[in-house]
Amino acid sequence: MLYPKNFEEKIGFDRIRALLKEKCEGAVGETFVDKMRFSDNFDLVRKLGLQAEEFVKILSSGTEFPKNNYLDIGESLKKASIGGTFLYEEEFYDLKKALTTLSRCLAFFEADEEDEYPELKNISQQVEFDRQILTDIEAVIDEKGVMRDNASPELARIRQRINSEQNSLRKKLDQILRNFKSLGIAKDGVSATIREGRMVIPIGAEYKRKVKGFIHDSSATGQTVYIEPEEVLNINNEIRELEMRERQEIIKILTKLTDKVRPSVESLRKANQFLGILDFIRAKAELGIELEAIRPDANNEPGIEWYNAFHPLLYLSYKRLDKKVIPQNIRLSEENRILLISGPNAGGKSVTLKTIGLIQYMFQCGLLVPILETSKMGFYKNIFMDIGDEQSLEDDLSTYSSHLTNMKHFVLHSNHRTLCLIDEFGSGTEPQLGAAIAESILESLNYKKAQGVITTHYANLKFYADRTEGLINGAMRYDVEHLKPLYQLEIGKPGSSFALEIAENIGLPKRIVSNARKKVGSKYINIEKLLSQLEQEKKELQDKTRDLERLESQLKVAKDKYESLKDFQEQNKKKLLNEAKLEADRLLKSANQKIENTIRAIKENKAEKNLTKAVRKDLESFKKTIKPVKTEEKKPEEPTEEIQIIGGDISIGDMVKIEGQEAIGEVLDINNKDATVGIGELKTKIKLKRLVKVSRKVFKKQQKKAAGYTASININKKMAEFKPNIDLRGKRAEEALTILDEFVDEAIMLGQSSINIVHGKGDGILRQVIRDHLRNVKEVKRMEDEHADRGGHGVTIVNFR
Repeated sequence: MLYPKNFEEKIGFDRIRALLKEKCEGAVGETFVDKMRFSDNFDLVRKLGLQAEEFVKILSSGTEFPKNNYLDIGESLKKASIGGTFLYEEEFYDLKKALTTLSRCLAFFEADEEDEYPELKNISQQVEFDRQILTDIEAVIDEKGVMRDNASPELARIRQRINSEQNSLRKKLDQILRNFKSLGIAKDGVSATIREGRMVIPIGAEYKRKVKGFIHDSSATGQTVYIEPEEVLNINNEIRELEMRERQEIIKILTKLTDKVRPSVESLRKANQFLGILDFIRAKAELGIELEAIRPDANNEPGIEWYNAFHPLLYLSYKRLDKKVIPQNIRLSEENRILLISGPNAGGKSVTLKTIGLIQYMFQCGLLVPILETSKMGFYKNIFMDIGDEQSLEDDLSTYSSHLTNMKHFVLHSNHRTLCLIDEFGSGTEPQLGAAIAESILESLNYKKAQGVITTHYANLKFYADRTEGLINGAMRYDVEHLKPLYQLEIGKPGSSFALEIAENIGLPKRIVSNARKKVGSKYINIEKLLSQLEQEKKELQDKTRDLERLESQLKVAKDKYESLKDFQEQNKKKLLNEAKLEADRLLKSANQKIENTIRAIKENKAEKNLTKAVRKDLESFKKTIKPVKTEEKKPEEPTEEIQIIGGDISIGDMVKIEGQEAIGEVLDINNKDATVGIGELKTKIKLKRLVKVSRKVFKKQQKKAAGYTASININKKMAEFKPNIDLRGKRAEEALTILDEFVDEAIMLGQSSINIVHGKGDGILRQVIRDHLRNVKEVKRMEDEHADRGGHGVTIVNFR
């Protein structure tokens, strides 16, 4: 139930209707706007809201959806339903445009296989439309609304003859007109024209008796007459006769086409309603987008929990002025059913009241509402409003009497599902009595558990709300320092009217204001002063809170910068270490390769002295190139062990060195004047006279030292840094196998039990090449795919024996 009868006008909903009508494309959509009503059916309201929400989704997604030609074809269908009648070309043209839009709309929802728009799709499925009707109309009426030449064979022949006769007529008239111009009968620049459906020539009025023919018209001045020359009378007659036949054929075609439409009139009427509904829903969606409105969560119980709610009409008005509306947070619940708002005049109390009424009413009419998505909507069976001057001359009621009449209705008909909206509660009569009556009415509404929002200036009502369960005070905030309203609702405390402060601010004489303070009494002044101080303290607290938030924001920025710098340093450190390791590996591999090349050169040249010296010199030069450029601490060189020469005959098993060199070896065999000497892994033949017998003790020290050094530098380092993973993705097969061989050899040497080879999935070619190659390596025990979560058949795990 709504109260009063002019509720929509008072709340401003009539302007919402007007906005929706402006957004409708056709008259049927506008009729649905007129039919829109407040509903207390929760399921219906939910469905209407979902329809609007789905259309917002369509519009926002950029999906192609018909925008135009939501035309009202109701009258044409009514006419077509009568036997013997036919629709004109322009009527069929409108029918064609409307049915084209209908066909595209239905096709859109038929293509919605994922069921993105279930509510709209459900509406479309109730429409029966035979597309053959549209095909038949399109075969007759073209894109400009004119009957096609090929609508029937007879029409095509008639129009062909008309064109032929008209061409002949133009040629004849052009010839006559050239002759008239040469004789001065017709002026230069004039041409043949049409009068009463016949081709004529304009000539001077003074020559009309010199030309045989029929005069059809004259100019406004009478100086020019339009004459049909005698030579073209027959041609014009022929054309007129053909045009009559053409019209008869057109009527015949239109009649047949209307007969085809007539059996489907009822289904087309439903289709017409469907187009109107879509037009209406589109208008709701467009208004919702303009208001940044949503379909909030709703409960089929009374209550309000709104965040960032604003008055729709005020928002649109401010938007045009490039201003912003101050949103409100509003809450009504079972514990706090009635909100009593106080505060200064022009502080926003009435606007807040109307905002609540309009948003709730819009929601229960199936519209989207301008509140935050986290908000919750309640549901009411009744909305009662008392706002503005209700003085009635017809009923001989004063303003206050009208208020009391409204209050009578509120008290008699309110229940727990009623939303009461009362502006300036208790005003309009003697203040003390008005306040007492208002308090009594408020007590009755609270007893009935009605919910509502009430604005007032009366202190007794503020006190009553403060001490009564089910009621809560609210205040429209006010800048005490600058004496200007802030238009923000604050729930939980009463507001001051700031009447005396405003009086002082506008320049009312001080003695009057002072006298008013005395008349009001100290008790009231103290209360108002306390409210004023609370408002001032709240403002100061908010300022300090903003400063604190700003400092916290700056601290967070500084902390983020520190964390970012720390992360950068850590990453940079890791990068440098990785680069150092890579460089060390490169140098180590290069050194090992150089040593291997040196040994190979010595072997190949069978220890020839000159060549051996050259190779060693080259090795010494290379060693200098890989020495670190700079070290933090230079370690003292270890003393070189002096080689003790024993002398005497050389036998198999003796330790010897080559004269002039430091390398020591063991004599493995003696053959006449030659000896086979083993120097590490190298075996070479050297003349006995070039060998010197040395102490075995020195040899063991050098051997131990060299072995220890090599183990610590090569083996330990490699074991520590070895990673059992190798990534061969993107490499050619030949390149990948070369890298793989080195990696497998190193893994086997270091005693690894398994390795992981990342080769990627792709076509599986590189994977097959790698596995075929590894099958020939005897140390490989088995190969298998990695777990699916860690790469699957894109990674091969190789296990060694």
